[in-house]
Amino acid sequence: MSQPAHVAVVGAGPAGAALAYLLARRGIRVTLIERQTDFAREFRGEVLMPSGIDAIRQMGLGAEFDALPQARPQAIDFHVHGRFVRRFALPDFMEDPPRMVSQPRLLEMLVAQGEACEGFRFVRGGAVTDLIEEGGRSVGVRLRGEAPEEIRADLVVGCDGRGSVVRRRAGLDEPRDPESFDVIWFKVPLPPQVGPDGAVQAFLRPGQLCLALPAFDGRLQVAWLIRKGSYGDLKQRGTDAWLADIAVQTGPEIGAHLIRNRGALESPFVLDVVCYLLERWTAPGVLLIGDACHPMSPVGGQGLNIALRDALVAANHLVTVLEAGAAPEALDAACAAVQAERFPEVAEVERYQRMPPKVVFRSDWWVGAVLWLAAGLARLGFPRGRVALPPITRTFLHGVTDVKLEV
Repeated sequence: MSQPAHVAVVGAGPAGAALAYLLARRGIRVTLIERQTDFAREFRGEVLMPSGIDAIRQMGLGAEFDALPQARPQAIDFHVHGRFVRRFALPDFMEDPPRMVSQPRLLEMLVAQGEACEGFRFVRGGAVTDLIEEGGRSVGVRLRGEAPEEIRADLVVGCDGRGSVVRRRAGLDEPRDPESFDVIWFKVPLPPQVGPDGAVQAFLRPGQLCLALPAFDGRLQVAWLIRKGSYGDLKQRGTDAWLADIAVQTGPEIGAHLIRNRGALESPFVLDVVCYLLERWTAPGVLLIGDACHPMSPVGGQGLNIALRDALVAANHLVTVLEAGAAPEALDAACAAVQAERFPEVAEVERYQRMPPKVVFRSDWWVGAVLWLAAGLARLGFPRGRVALPPITRTFLHGVTDVKLEV
């Protein structure tokens, strides 16, 4: 009797951990390979939109997800030129509002679900160095480490992020244009006036955009968008100087809180923003999903959600072919079908992600006028209900297409 098909999933981020679990629960042999020994990282996407929450619930993991450390902001407060404009109550627009969730805990939960399935293997600290090629097709991966290993598989799925080794070794790298901005990312203690379920604070000025939101760990997460390449000058000025700049932008209450908590500012670092969409996600024996083929901008908090939706669609197309014996031609066709289904949504989301920075970081005189006009319109209010949301907001919250898990 032949063995079940085997899939090597490289990278235990949201896309990889979710796909590995979905395949394993159908009895498919899966080896999930993670370069790190744990999930504690400097930067992890923590925002789950309704589209991402829905993906987790479709996996049957709603109760496990609800038990994870998380913050549930109830509103978004918009400020323009330092003045409060309007509060949008999130429950007015959706049944399951966005949440800030511990991504390390989310990944550990997904891996634990996979490990409960027969045929699931998780390799921590496994650095993939190359693909195993036979007859013009990838048939596995090579790992380095204390115990170098070759893992053979019917399919290699690259979920190893924007620096994907699988992508490079499969010859799928493409030239790309840099983004116009980076993000300074740090945490401070949560202000008393915000609270764990308090409002997300959004501050806009020409050339500046800053977000302050309650995090899952009871602190305040701050994201300050800066022009790409400008951090060197900020660093030379020192933390006190650029923190004072943020304090001016964020207004008296949050600004004063940042200054008071200067000594408790945790691990400020610069997120080098990368955002692009590969034209090809597949090669013989290889499929890329998640950031390996479409790193997402932090605008709109989309990376985690798009990755989970990628995993659902990949499982839909792969499970039947893998259960039927994993014929190479059928596998390659299924991988192509994954890209064909996911490409339009990712392209649309990335198009919207590029809009706010293009406006905010322009130096034209009219940018300030546009922000004032937007502030005036916001004060007028919008009708309640999902249908009344602007397209960019609907897209960030609910995605573009209706993704349903079918396996």
